[in-house]
Parts: sequence; structure tokens; C-alpha cells
Amino acid sequence: MRLGSHLSVAKGFNQAAEIARQIGANTFQFFTRNPRGGAARTISLQEAAKWLEIKEKYDIAPIVGHLPYTVNMAAPSEQAYAFAKKVVADDLSRMDAVGAEYLVVHPGSHAGSGRAAGIRRIVACLAETLLPFSGDTELLLETMAGQGSEIGTLEELREIIEALGNPRQLGVCLDSCHLLGAGYNFLDKQEVERLVAEIESTVGLSRVKAIHLNDSKFPPGAHKDRHELIGKGYLGKDGLLNLITHPAICRLPMILETPVADYRQYGEEIKLIRNWLTEVEER
Repeated sequence: MRLGSHLSVAKGFNQAAEIARQIGANTFQFFTRNPRGGAARTISLQEAAKWLEIKEKYDIAPIVGHLPYTVNMAAPSEQAYAFAKKVVADDLSRMDAVGAEYLVVHPGSHAGSGRAAGIRRIVACLAETLLPFSGDTELLLETMAGQGSEIGTLEELREIIEALGNPRQLGVCLDSCHLLGAGYNFLDKQEVERLVAEIESTVGLSRVKAIHLNDSKFPPGAHKDRHELIGKGYLGKDGLLNLITHPAICRLPMILETPVADYRQYGEEIKLIRNWLTEVEER
């Protein structure tokens, strides 16, 4: 199993790799730039080359970049839309240079312009930024909880992918908290089956490349995106195990984005999840 967490690369990818090893992670995610702004750290050729050696040596994969929350590919505002296009294009190239297999982005919020208009903006943005991209990094659209005017249901992701001609470099990242908020109650195993069936009938299971593993502060169907510590929210041990032990889900790299006090707490959560899985195997 590939299990890790969100880490900082502010002090370099090599240090992030050491932290990953300390907490028992064999994969990790990081923000490509300031998550609340637009500033991006320069990654030197020397750092990238050394990092690629360490990545292979320690078998840390996949590496997942996450675009900042300020990127809104559905924005009706021309200024915000231009920013989104620039960051998507720039960070696809930046992530390719450091061997990041995936780059995750929240699809966007139509901000009152309407769902159809928002989807058209996303499609146009990706037609300009992703389709010309020839690197190996895949862009993953994240499933969302349905807050306000945000776009990100499986059906909406299907519309976007098909409108772009089903490009090979475009995939999907699930989020357990977001899916719960959208109405999937994973305390019921049949709800996991419903999710898997809907994935297959919309985007296709082969396009799902990763999952953000988070508990939730709010109940199913609340359309709220508030992450909780593993086992401390509405999903709890049973809901999380129902989800991650499903044959279609257990193959995915799992990234923790829980509200920990510091990175060492991610190590405790990784150990907890692995212990739960051992219990399941021994039954």
C-alpha cells in the first residue's frame, strides 16, 4: 500500500523525503507554491537532480503536487482566470521537472455564473494549458463536497474530461471527506459499492489515480469541506476501512490531509491505519 501525507517542501525535497521516512510514508503530497497566494519557490536543477536520486533510492512514489487554493479555472473574473491559466501551465512544467507523477487541482467555482458556464471555463482553461503539455505529470481533478458554487461531482468531471477529448494526461483524485459531504455514507458498505459503480459509469476507474484520506467534521450530505483527524470524525474507523479495503480503492496511493498539530502526528495516523488493516487481514 502507498500511504503518506501532505508535507512541506519549503526547505527542499530532500528534507521532505527524510520526514516521509520518519513518519513511515512511502508517498507524499506538497503545495506547488503558496496555497493562499501565488508565490512559487525556485527549484534549482541541482536540487531536482539530487531529489530524483533520493526518490528512487527510497522508493517514494507517487509524488503529488497540489495547486494553491487561489487557482479557480471556472472563475468568471478575467484576472482570476488569467492567474489560473498561468499557474496551471507553469506548475505542470515545474512538477514534471521534479518527477511528480501527479498534480492535483480543485476544478473551480463558477461564483454565480452558473454550472454550465463554469464547466466551459474549465474546459477552455485546460484546452489552453494541459492539452499542449507534453510532459509526464498527470493533472488530477479533485472531487468536491458541493459547497456553494464549486464544481466537482463525478458527473461534472466526466463532462470536463469528455469535452477535452479524453486526454491521457487528465485524471481524477478522490477525497473521502469531500465524498462524504457530497452524500456518500461510507459507514454503509453498499455506499462504497455505489461510489465505485458511479466512478465506472462516469470518469472510469482507470482515470482515478489517488485519494485524499480524511475524516470529516460534518455528517454525510452536509456539503461541507472540514477535515477531521483519522478516526475522530463521522467516518471513523469503520467508514474509513469500508472505503480503503474495497478492491477498487485499496490500489490507490492514499494521502492524509488531516488537521494535525505537526508532521509527527501524521506518523501516528499512518501507523494507526496500518494497524487497522492488519487487524482486518488477521480476521
